Amino acid sequence: MKLVKGAWALLVGIKDGLVLIAMLGFFGLLYAALSSSPNPRGGEDGALLLALDGPIVEQSEAIDPRELLFGQSPVDRQYQLSDILQALKAAERDDDIKTVVLDLQGFQGGGQVALEEIGEALDRIKAANKPVLAFAGGYFDDSYLLAAHASEVWLDPMGAAAFAGPGGSRLYFKGLIDRLGVTVHVYRVGKYKSFVEPYIRGEQSPEAKAENEALAGALWTNWKENVARARPKARIADFVTDPIAGLAAAKGSLSQTALSAGLVDKLGDRVAFGKRVAAIVGSDHHGPAGNFRYSALSSYLAAHPAEHGGKKIGIVTVAGDIVDGKAPAGRAGGDTIADLIRNALAEQDLKALVVRIDSPGGSALAAEKIRAALAEAKAKGLPVVASMGNVAASGGYWVTGAADKVFAEPSTVTGSIGVFGILPTFETTLARYGVTADGVKTTPLTGQPDLFAGTNAATDAFLQAGVEDIYARFLRLVSTSRKIPLEKVGEMAQGRVWDGGTARQLGLVDAFGSLDDAVAEAARLAKLSPDSVSRYYLKPEKSFLASLFEDDLEARTTGHVDIFTHMARRQQALVLAGLADAKAMLQGPAIQVRCLECPSQLPLRAAPTTQDLTLFDRIVSWLI
Repeated sequence: MKLVKGAWALLVGIKDGLVLIAMLGFFGLLYAALSSSPNPRGGEDGALLLALDGPIVEQSEAIDPRELLFGQSPVDRQYQLSDILQALKAAERDDDIKTVVLDLQGFQGGGQVALEEIGEALDRIKAANKPVLAFAGGYFDDSYLLAAHASEVWLDPMGAAAFAGPGGSRLYFKGLIDRLGVTVHVYRVGKYKSFVEPYIRGEQSPEAKAENEALAGALWTNWKENVARARPKARIADFVTDPIAGLAAAKGSLSQTALSAGLVDKLGDRVAFGKRVAAIVGSDHHGPAGNFRYSALSSYLAAHPAEHGGKKIGIVTVAGDIVDGKAPAGRAGGDTIADLIRNALAEQDLKALVVRIDSPGGSALAAEKIRAALAEAKAKGLPVVASMGNVAASGGYWVTGAADKVFAEPSTVTGSIGVFGILPTFETTLARYGVTADGVKTTPLTGQPDLFAGTNAATDAFLQAGVEDIYARFLRLVSTSRKIPLEKVGEMAQGRVWDGGTARQLGLVDAFGSLDDAVAEAARLAKLSPDSVSRYYLKPEKSFLASLFEDDLEARTTGHVDIFTHMARRQQALVLAGLADAKAMLQGPAIQVRCLECPSQLPLRAAPTTQDLTLFDRIVSWLI
């Protein structure tokens, strides 16, 4: 009888739990509906307002509705590069749009390639006799790379311009590891594969420093040349060499110094800037002074979607870390992307495939799964073209092995053809507290790798052989796909990271070009006119609830801060990046094809994996 009562109590508890979860879901939906505001817009005509309160990314991270349902902070608003380019393309031909406004007050940056592409689109807007106006409380490397392409650059009188260039410090954990008594076993191939250096050294090796200086120098040169072409009157070279040289003449005003150097055109607050825009497009009479007629990015995209029709070119995106298994948007799950490709081949009448890559790599197994799926498409007669974004290195470069042609940009970071593995053991740490390990062994690999007693020579040799085997596969893949002798590939590989310009000279990429160029080339390889094709993006379906919360997230804005707080936060992000790398080493696959030297583009946010979910989380996920 007690058993029956216990079973009944359990069933009642499960019922009550499911009812509670259903109520939470209902009220979550109600909250999203009530708290989300309509997309702001001031009519179909006026300005196209790009109020970028977040980073520009290749692929937006998927929103997890559970975070909002359970009171956790959602990911910051992210802006997809393709959305911005589509809106600017439509605005260029739209007679109702008189100007484009860049509100960069809360901008959180983006990759150099992405920003250069947007700059080119802004130049086309100006060529269509439509002014581009930019405003910010402070300009940095990322935001100014956009603002330099504006017809008028406005700066708040309490703001400043500060350009630091690529580079900066990284965390090295060797001293801490020694203090803790942890033994770090490193297995790597590649003279320049410096991912593991923070765990075995207290500073950069000469090889790593030379590589990083060359890469940073190339990116910085491209940045200065782009800004100089876009804004010839700006004395960029003098300003970056001595940013406070003109401070005395400007009576200590940082904003006046930027004005005197030709970096900005006007000093004025947001109201003054709004009045200037209103003089071009008309005022919004329902709002306070400084309001103007405009269409927001999301509403404008909804009214002007990308054109569809004609033969379909499939676009598959590999963005973020390449990880094993399935992963949401913003991370490149090997199984997820491979399944998307294979399903599209079975269900869609595709004429070609373009793989867009913005990834520093990650799991070798996952990268190979993606490459193999692309190779299957190629075996079926579909041309495959690779388009590199900001970063396509290590595992990101591995994916290009199936491509008929590879496009990059001069500022693309690529290469990093190398493999590594890292394994910490704790025999010394445990011995300090009198803890030892012992047991029986039937083979040299019994109980290995032993985290408590340390690895043995056979295990070290076995793991090193595994790294070298994958490296040899990597070299053969590059040699075959790029038609470069294996010996020459070995010379240029070694884990070395290259800028896009150097990579083209070495033959690692075929041509400079954007995603548009890659799509046009795919059409030509399929014997189609580039004007007769449309893009079909291969991406997982978005849940209804996630879409609702995405609308709610768009109404939120990042709190605007002063320029000095913004500079400090950028450096804090480097510290968090170092800690995230350390966590990735412990949780990631034992052998990786990943580039640590590649610049990080995204704000840090822990993305939950399937293994992280509790039973309660899984039930909620199933209901959603």
